[in-house]
Amino acid sequence: MNGSVLQAKNLIKRYGHVTALDGVDFELRAQEILAVIGDNGAGKSTLIKALAGALIPDSGEIWLDGLRVHFKNPIDARRAGIETVFQDLAVAPAMSIAENLFLGREIRRAGFAGSVLRMLDKKRMIAESAAHLAELRIGVGTMTQSVETLSGGQRQSVAVARSAAFARHVVIMDEPTAALGVKESAMVLELIRRVRDRGLAVVLISHNMPHVFEIADRIHVQRLGKRVAVLSPREISMSDTVAIMTGALRPQELPAASDQYLAR
Repeated sequence: MNGSVLQAKNLIKRYGHVTALDGVDFELRAQEILAVIGDNGAGKSTLIKALAGALIPDSGEIWLDGLRVHFKNPIDARRAGIETVFQDLAVAPAMSIAENLFLGREIRRAGFAGSVLRMLDKKRMIAESAAHLAELRIGVGTMTQSVETLSGGQRQSVAVARSAAFARHVVIMDEPTAALGVKESAMVLELIRRVRDRGLAVVLISHNMPHVFEIADRIHVQRLGKRVAVLSPREISMSDTVAIMTGALRPQELPAASDQYLAR
């Protein structure tokens, strides 16, 4: 599919008389950070849920690494190598860092202890968790430290590290810097870059335009259930991007030199 890691064509999703997705196209390239922006009601959350397997579109196609896929639930997407970090993080505060990284993927001991007694291999999970966090240069305490003792940025880092550890193709991040301070946001943005540098493609949903322009390679603009443009943050101003997102400016009105793809 033209070198895309993840691609969608003509996705439609209706809720009664409300059309959340109205023939949306989507394209994520290898090892890029693609920001998805749009006003409330633009359909970006519905689009991401469709790509992550959290909902089934009424029609349209989704392709992963050139193969058409049909996700019935998020587990199907995870098995295909797509991991999602939702805004609520879905971490268990009372559990340790290692337990959170392997939440739902716990490693059991070999032999009788694991297969029959179902005992966990805690030492291996702690060691692998430490290796994952070290690879992404995430500074926390010990892997046995409970997540509730971490700062907001550190909790977000644990959630991102969990997705990066198991993703084979794509990591989707929903508002990863929401409710974080300046220092913690910078830490998370740098972590997202390191995830990309490990060879994964990243989808970033964000309302924070300075963060989008700081980190995104391309910007997918969603409006009224459609993709209206894909823009290069190097070729367009932040104010023009916001104007396109809100409908105050049509993409066709941009200078011809802008590096843009206009969705039809």
